[in-house]
Amino acid sequence: MGKRKEFIGTVVSDKMQKTVVVRVTQISKHKKYSRVAKGFNKFKAHDEKGIAKTGDEVRIIETRPLSKDKHFRVAEVVKKAKAAGVEIAEEIK
Repeated sequence: MGKRKEFIGTVVSDKMQKTVVVRVTQISKHKKYSRVAKGFNKFKAHDEKGIAKTGDEVRIIETRPLSKDKHFRVAEVVKKAKAAGVEIAEEIK
């Protein structure tokens, strides 16, 4: 038996119930020209407890097919995103 694939990526969308879209960036070096090429894949991952939010860095693990597109699950949240644009507005009287 082989090992399950594991990736670390950033949550792009959390608008679905129990599902997040994770963007995984891959960096590779061209064999002949030695140029660095960046690419990315987006995976849908199952998030049972709803702990991952947009901007969080998560680790996803391959699992059995859960739906047509969902073949990964969220193992853990590696780093939480900073709350962007969240400020307390004071009322001016």
